[in-house]
Amino acid sequence: MRLIFLLGLAGFASAFSLRTTDPMLTLIADDLEVTVRQAALLASAYTLPYALMQIVLGPVGDAIGKSRLVRLALAVLTVGLALSTIAPTYGTVMAGRILAGAFAGGIIPASMALIGDRVPYEERQIAISRFLLAVILGQMSGSAVSGALAEAFGWRVVFGLSTGLTALICAAALIGLAREVETRSPLSVAEAQRRYATVLTNPASLFVFATVAAEGLLIFGVFPFVAPVLIEHGAAGAFQAGLTIAAFAIGGVFYSAVVRRLIASLGQWGMMKAGGLAAGLAYLVIAFPVPWPVVSLAFLVAGFGFYMLHNTMQTQATELAPTARGSALALFASSFFIGQGIGPVLYGYISTHTGFAPLFLGVGLLTAGLGFASARLIRRR
Repeated sequence: MRLIFLLGLAGFASAFSLRTTDPMLTLIADDLEVTVRQAALLASAYTLPYALMQIVLGPVGDAIGKSRLVRLALAVLTVGLALSTIAPTYGTVMAGRILAGAFAGGIIPASMALIGDRVPYEERQIAISRFLLAVILGQMSGSAVSGALAEAFGWRVVFGLSTGLTALICAAALIGLAREVETRSPLSVAEAQRRYATVLTNPASLFVFATVAAEGLLIFGVFPFVAPVLIEHGAAGAFQAGLTIAAFAIGGVFYSAVVRRLIASLGQWGMMKAGGLAAGLAYLVIAFPVPWPVVSLAFLVAGFGFYMLHNTMQTQATELAPTARGSALALFASSFFIGQGIGPVLYGYISTHTGFAPLFLGVGLLTAGLGFASARLIRRR
């Protein structure tokens, strides 16, 4: 419990800093004199480096120890967030977000891999769901707090708060995780290649990674556009956008409260199917001219469905290669965040030409079928 609590704090910091940007994009765009589409790239500036650095950080965690990697990543994340706070121009804010995202990528995957090392498989999904609750609370707090504070005090205050919070959690991790005893192994390109080859020899690996990439693209790729979408549904600005993104996380909290019952009643494969269907149907609702509180409620349902699907995939990923678990979880997270990073770029282009209603219609239909297709393909292998 002590280990999961400390790792949960680290995951909270990573998730908080990730989700702060989305509700503030219109305010950042106005202040830095750029378009909303350009401001949305600040989300990709965090998520794409987060994804790509996994290729490096996964083998590093396996070699130097996962708890050491978590501590290092928290320290550099703090520096990146501080630079984002004081950066004077759009380009320098972008640079700060790139640095923060690159090393935030070392936290959640390494934490889940460490849980995989310490917790037996039959209890692992419950343990990961407890860790996931802290991550969800970070997402919820980041979006809700940033929306409210940004309107009252400006977006730099939000980045400053994120910096201070991450610095405190980094200090707690440096002290608390120092007790973790992990063996070291050689760190080399050849050893990293061997670990990745071990992961990819499992025939289920590519299907697991493809599924989480689709989750990131379809479900999270629309998050940077929540504020302009809500304006079309009658909302006013960043505060409502923060509440809506927080509603997605609240759906995850509800999931964490009933996860044991869901596993008992549906099993892992049933959870994947039901989760994708729930998230997809919720996004379909947003394609219609409903009031903005209904959009927020749809995001809550989408969050519940997403975590049903995603938590199951996380548990599957911990067993793809038990001898190279850090590398397996790194590829898992990399795939997920590559999807998230591509989403804003792709959807910015689509929404410019078609509007948001066709976008959510297509995303909803694809998400509804994702769980069914993935469960069938992964289970077969």
